[in-house]
Amino acid sequence: LPLSGKRSSLVWTERRAEAARIVALSDEEFHSELEQRFGLHLGEVKALDKPRAFPLSYFVARSFIAERLALVGDAAHVIHPIAGQGLNMGLKDVAALAEVVVDAARLGMDIGGADVLERYQRWRRFDTMAMGVATNSLNFLFSNESTLLRTVRDIGLGLVDRAPPLKNLFIRQAAGLTGEVPRLLKGEAL
Repeated sequence: LPLSGKRSSLVWTERRAEAARIVALSDEEFHSELEQRFGLHLGEVKALDKPRAFPLSYFVARSFIAERLALVGDAAHVIHPIAGQGLNMGLKDVAALAEVVVDAARLGMDIGGADVLERYQRWRRFDTMAMGVATNSLNFLFSNESTLLRTVRDIGLGLVDRAPPLKNLFIRQAAGLTGEVPRLLKGEAL
């Protein structure tokens, strides 16, 4: 995941035992392991922080709302970080909730009322579930040892790379620019 300057945040997915081994490595051993696994195609790689391990999970709250309460971001959903979508989804949640609240206030409605919060929940729940399924599927495709699945994955990635309209669709989806996009995320004022 790109950061400012020539820095990136790396999400490295491993089985628990292998993750524990990697996290326990010395700085020099970790650097060697990182170079071996990541390669040097982008230049020299240097870890700026100690590696940390977190168990991966998929969770979506049964409800994003309660009485005068709305859940956003990781409070509402936890997805696999393979596509780096957690922050994007949280920003989309906040933008959608802000839009719903502002629209309700303009109409003189109770901004914490059940009907207002229900609109937010309907808006964000399907998108959240779809992204959860997508990230879990990507994780399955990329972590699987099956020769058949790896071949299908590689062919699929090659086809997407050679089909600009399809590639652009996936990029727009990953950026949160498909479906009902909140006005704030389109750069529009509320």
